[in-house]
Amino acid sequence: MEISDKLLCLFSAEVEVEDGSYVVEVPRQEVDTGSVEPGETYRVALIEREREETTQGTESHDTAPSEPQPPVEIGETRYVEIEDIGKQGDGIARVERGYVIIVPGAEVGERVKIEVTEVKSNFAVGEIIEDTF
Repeated sequence: MEISDKLLCLFSAEVEVEDGSYVVEVPRQEVDTGSVEPGETYRVALIEREREETTQGTESHDTAPSEPQPPVEIGETRYVEIEDIGKQGDGIARVERGYVIIVPGAEVGERVKIEVTEVKSNFAVGEIIEDTF
């Protein structure tokens, strides 16, 4: 799947019925961080939900957290390819579900091994520990 460079934020939400309309609620943090502005119009993309399977092949009915968990953890090492340069000149890599990892000092096209040093709900920061592999 290709993720647009115009992606402002990524979150999971339920489609709810409210007064005969279908509503997708935007998390407050996306407004608070300036990713989206109340009253503005945005394009919304819906991605098929991931279904977990139990060992018997049936769907799991465990309740999921209200916010998606980042696909990386502090201290984790990853091999990533730098796809873009951010507004402040840092390298940008994307991993599962389009999750962004900011890599200072990296250039577009570089493939580097990083250690994740900071994790937020919508992005992480990684430090290069091995240049081009």
